[in-house]
Amino acid sequence: MEKVLEFLKKAGTWYLATVDDAGEPHVRPFGAQNIFEGKLYIQTGLKKNVAKQMLAHPKVAISGMADGKWIRLNAEAVLDERAEAQQAMLDANPMLKKMYAVGDGNTAVFYLKNATAVFCSFTEEPETITF
Repeated sequence: MEKVLEFLKKAGTWYLATVDDAGEPHVRPFGAQNIFEGKLYIQTGLKKNVAKQMLAHPKVAISGMADGKWIRLNAEAVLDERAEAQQAMLDANPMLKKMYAVGDGNTAVFYLKNATAVFCSFTEEPETITF
């Protein structure tokens, strides 16, 4: 999981895919991640469609590139409503504090469970990590 976190940080911007109620895919850029209590977290706003989609259909996919390699990660997103989880995310990603605050009714942190991450490149065999 640490390797996944470091890769996402290095990528800077990575892409999260969700599906809506009609089964239509949606992909958008993300850039906030953190490990808290042994789980990999991502963050968004509860008012956004992405949060609504993850709540209704928790299976997500993440992809990003760094140093000529890319990651394909599939997981289930689980909302953690605890203030401690929100604070840990905001502390790890201070740029979010301009838009979000603990307990503001909009800050949403999701941890990823049943995750499989595959690191790929054109020159090396794929490496798979599950958590």
